[in-house]
Amino acid sequence: VKGTTWEGGMRVPCIVRWPGRIAAGHVCGEVASAIDFLPTLVKLAGGTVPHDRKLDGHDMADLLFTDTGNSRHPCFCYYVRNNLEAVRCGRWKLHVAKRGEDLCELYDLIDDIGETTDRSADEPEIVARLQAVAAEARADLGDAARGIAGAGVRPKGEIANPKPLTEHNEDHPYMVAMYDLADSKVMAG
Repeated sequence: VKGTTWEGGMRVPCIVRWPGRIAAGHVCGEVASAIDFLPTLVKLAGGTVPHDRKLDGHDMADLLFTDTGNSRHPCFCYYVRNNLEAVRCGRWKLHVAKRGEDLCELYDLIDDIGETTDRSADEPEIVARLQAVAAEARADLGDAARGIAGAGVRPKGEIANPKPLTEHNEDHPYMVAMYDLADSKVMAG
C-alpha cells in the first residue's frame, strides 16, 4: 500500500503497484489528493504539465518512490460543492461548517483519527491559525455558504458538442457503491 488521499474529509487508501520502481509493502501517510494524479502521471510519463492554466494538484512522485517524501499540501481544504467545511494542517483538522451551518471543532488526527474529541477549547492558538487558513482559502476559492466568490476561482471547463462516454443499458448489471447509504437501502429493498 502506498499513499493516502483525502477526499470529502475521509481517508481513502491509494494502492499503487510498480514492480522494480515502488517498494513492495511500503506505506506513506502523507496527505495527497486525486487532484495530484494529473501532474504526477504526466511527469512519470515523461510529459510536461500544461502551463497555460493553473493546476491545484502537485507532483507526488516522491511519495511513491521514497520514505522521505513530504506532502505538497501544507494545508488541505475540504470543500463540499462550493462550501468550505474544514481545513487540515499537519495533525490538526478544524471543521468550520457542516451542511451550511457554521461550526468550530478541532481534532488531532494523530491521536484521534476518528475525530471523536473536540479540542478547540484546549488549543485556541491552533484554532486561530487554522481559521486564518480558512479565511485565505475562502478569499481564493470562495465559499458559497458565506456569499464569498473567491478571487482565484477559475471558469468551469466546457466541451463543445459533448458526448457521453457510456450509455445506460437495462440488461447490464451496474455496480452500486455500497458506501452510499441511500444506494444500499435501495439494494436491500
